Amino acid sequence: MKKLLNRVPEVTIYFWMIKILATTVGETAADFLAFTMNLGLGGTSYIMGSLLAIVLFNQFRLKRYVPVSYWLVVVLVSIVGTLITDRLVDELGVTLMTTNIVFSVALLVVFALWYKSEKTLAMHSINTTKRELYYWAAILLTFALGTSTGDYLAEASGLGYAQSALIFGAAIAAITIAYYYFRIDAVLAFWLAYILTRPFGASIGDLLSQPAKVGGLGWGTTGTSMVFLSIIASLVIYLSLKRKKPALTSLDRQE
Repeated sequence: MKKLLNRVPEVTIYFWMIKILATTVGETAADFLAFTMNLGLGGTSYIMGSLLAIVLFNQFRLKRYVPVSYWLVVVLVSIVGTLITDRLVDELGVTLMTTNIVFSVALLVVFALWYKSEKTLAMHSINTTKRELYYWAAILLTFALGTSTGDYLAEASGLGYAQSALIFGAAIAAITIAYYYFRIDAVLAFWLAYILTRPFGASIGDLLSQPAKVGGLGWGTTGTSMVFLSIIASLVIYLSLKRKKPALTSLDRQE
């Protein structure tokens, strides 16, 4: 299969910042469109699903990583992943425990097929179309699973949004410590953190947007979505400009 330049970003602090912001937007934007705009879960799913298909098509056309394209896909995948879980639970009556099990198994199957085919799950090796297909399938399932896990812990168990955010944040911190100090496998650490940042971001989104009577801070889905989208846009613009900035030559440095 033809190899391309890596079409996903390096895993830096900016990567994790935008990822968490995107997961928050996925939670609040889905609620904004479905309930504030009265599009309903079904109507919102069709619109966001169509937009995701369009931006994914463009993403696969690219020969290298382009920040705007990549992160637009992530934001839309976050929204669609949220909607998948919400529709299963709210419209079809599937329990959150069941969705947690189903999405966990589905994600493990994708990882197993991916590894069997490519012998790696590493982020820095997404340089073929097949690997990118596996990659986006896994990303979608992590968002759906993260939504389900976050809702289960914060709502179904009655723990609340703030406590849930603290638990998921502590778990991410534990993985970070295990990676830097105990040298656990980098790929394993990445995917564990990636999965957990979804419910962490979703819990933060719900904490900020939901009314005080249900344990939120009452910012509303509109305000929360706009604030986080603005921060994402600023970071993506910064990264895009940074990539275009020419590197200094030795002569330039001497001058």
